[in-house]
Amino acid sequence: MKKVTKRINVRYGETDQMGVVYHANYIVYFEDARTAFIESLGFPYKGLEDAGYLSPVVSVTCEYGAPLHYGDEACVVVWVDKLTKAKVTYRYEVYASEDAVGVAKPNAKGESVHCLVEKDTFRPVNMKTASPGLYRAYEAALAEGE
Repeated sequence: MKKVTKRINVRYGETDQMGVVYHANYIVYFEDARTAFIESLGFPYKGLEDAGYLSPVVSVTCEYGAPLHYGDEACVVVWVDKLTKAKVTYRYEVYASEDAVGVAKPNAKGESVHCLVEKDTFRPVNMKTASPGLYRAYEAALAEGE
């Protein structure tokens, strides 16, 4: 399966009083990585919006390990784990540095599930028929390396 790594410089404003990244910011990091992933497929999120679609979150989970700190260069690895006509599931692993990717235990890991909806009505659509190019790109990303 295709994996994309998104580098994120941890900013001071993303940390809490304990000097570690505030827990909710990991979800923001997931979203940054997801956006980079779909762009790598040739489908910038802005293009989806311009075509009349949005991809809202259906669910999101995050498990935390060792904390990230101000000044770390977080690396978020993202890939598509599951695809149906209605939903796509992304998996994420967050590391404190690029050197730690795949070597160390992730600082955080999680998943998010998204659907595709009409922008104007927010009605869910069948991704395979509404955006066949995107659906095929997801299928190819799942099959990559098999």
